[in-house]
Amino acid sequence: MPNPKKRHSKTRGRKRRTHYKATAPSTMKCPNCGESKAMHRVCSHCGFYDGKSIVLPRK
Repeated sequence: MPNPKKRHSKTRGRKRRTHYKATAPSTMKCPNCGESKAMHRVCSHCGFYDGKSIVLPRK
């Protein structure tokens, strides 16, 4: 395998890594209660998913 001839500086490596960014998780409104929830997850406020009650919410 080819190896670098010289050491790359910290700045050079960090410049390359500036494009590795975390993206915010996508959210949507719950059709049952209207609260914001993560997509494809049970609503933490009312406990509904796909129009059905899955879990009882915590009080």
